[in-house]
Amino acid sequence: MAAPPARADADPSPTSPPTARDPPGRQAEKSETACEDRSNAESLDRLLPPVGTGHSPRKRTTSQCKSEPPLLRTSKRTIYTAGRPPWYNEHGTQSKEAFAIGLGGGSASGKTTVARMIIEALDVPWVVLLSMDSFYKVLTEQQQEQAAHNNFNFDHPDAFDFDLIISTLKKLKQGKSVKVPVYDFTTHSRKRDWKTLYGANVIIFEGIMAFADKTLLELLDMKIFVDTDSDIRLVRRLRRDISERGRDIEGVIKQYNKFVKPSFDQYIQPTMRLADIVVPRGSGNTVAIDLIVQHVHSQLEERKLRWDMAALASAHQCHPLPQTLSVLKSTPQVRGMHTIIRDKETSRDEFIFYSKRLMRLLIEHALSFLPFQDCVVRTPQGQDYAGKCYAGKQITGVSILRAGETMEPALRAVCKDVRIGTILIQTNQLTGEPELHYLRLPKDISDDHVILMDCTVSTGAAAMMAVRVLLDHDVPEDKIFLLSLLMAEMGVHSVAYAFPRVRIITTAVDKRVNDLFRIIPGIGNFGDRYFGTDAVPDGSDEEEVAYTG
Repeated sequence: MAAPPARADADPSPTSPPTARDPPGRQAEKSETACEDRSNAESLDRLLPPVGTGHSPRKRTTSQCKSEPPLLRTSKRTIYTAGRPPWYNEHGTQSKEAFAIGLGGGSASGKTTVARMIIEALDVPWVVLLSMDSFYKVLTEQQQEQAAHNNFNFDHPDAFDFDLIISTLKKLKQGKSVKVPVYDFTTHSRKRDWKTLYGANVIIFEGIMAFADKTLLELLDMKIFVDTDSDIRLVRRLRRDISERGRDIEGVIKQYNKFVKPSFDQYIQPTMRLADIVVPRGSGNTVAIDLIVQHVHSQLEERKLRWDMAALASAHQCHPLPQTLSVLKSTPQVRGMHTIIRDKETSRDEFIFYSKRLMRLLIEHALSFLPFQDCVVRTPQGQDYAGKCYAGKQITGVSILRAGETMEPALRAVCKDVRIGTILIQTNQLTGEPELHYLRLPKDISDDHVILMDCTVSTGAAAMMAVRVLLDHDVPEDKIFLLSLLMAEMGVHSVAYAFPRVRIITTAVDKRVNDLFRIIPGIGNFGDRYFGTDAVPDGSDEEEVAYTG
């Protein structure tokens, strides 16, 4: 695959370290030029007006599409991008789309700074900031040669892959995961590993051509144009390219006059009329930003999903247990192990030992539901044996942290070369909602049979969210197996109602859940008993407060 494009403002550094091919005089000349340019960059700082934020200027060597939490650390809190609260209803289907904000404007107009100010003022913990810089087209060999000599225009609409932008934004609005390319301004290439982003309450899409495509415009719920004086934009580009990208003043001004300014006049400034709000002076216009935040708040309130745990608890009372449920046969051995691990007087060592035994039996039982096909092998005695072999591609285990990870060793012990992924889901203490904070899933998981593991499931809230995550990663519903040592009937019904093709497998099902959503008679806080940590007060049965099952 051809290397991705380099921006016109990100050409190879003329002040890079000297090589063996440089004569001594040229090496000294380069060193003097670098020192002079750094001095010029510092003097340019005095020409810029103060901005309405305490953040220091950012050094952006790669396009801004991060998947690891946190995305941003503001003066008040942390903004996450790896997950979100429920984006689905009790039926397991999508409820409301995310609110998408488009931020357009000229290069160095302060779009990202405005985005940060909006995010901080919104007081919304789940935000995706998507940069158009990630979506440059991959260049042909001829275009690569032009780019190497600063003769390719990266400030033109044709430089961007709008098809990929549109498909990515559509999936994000639906709450689905996406793979986003990461462009490295230092090496002028697209990195091999793409970033995974997940939908959120608010998506902010910023870029110079944010309003240049009709289909893209239809996906934006709010369009903001950051209008900053051209002289200020030029000074910002000079400062950035000299101090961060090793450019010289002459080269920056040459590219500005050849590509940046003509493209702004022809393609970017005319899109100002398409904006819902124009923000003069960029980040210095706090009044405009306050108005934007008020409008977004009102829109989010209309789209808010009410997660009603009580309604979820009563929705399936008196219904028979679903046919997708399989409970390990309650032999005297299995019942004896349950007696030991349910006993509050059981020591931690015995609790771990007998839990592991149950996990092994549970996983062995679950494997019998995988698809098998007839096959014939030759025995050492030279005879044919008509047997069975696994008919799928691969098996992947996904644990819901933290208790679910205790089942991983048992899975590895019986499944050779099994791949492992993890999902972190916590309960919001103010809203009672499960929140997805982190996920790490193997590549190409959509082709696998997935064994989803959590040690206890009471309400089914975390299990439903984990299944929804797998579905959004294109894992077929009938290839998902939910395994748990202990489940409440409420959790079984909730998962089966939302996802009727998911196979649910457990060693026991208890009848009731109390007002604190603890399984009755239950097993206590599995994670605390297994890991030897202190119990969390007022928690639910599965992982108590921190981890909702």
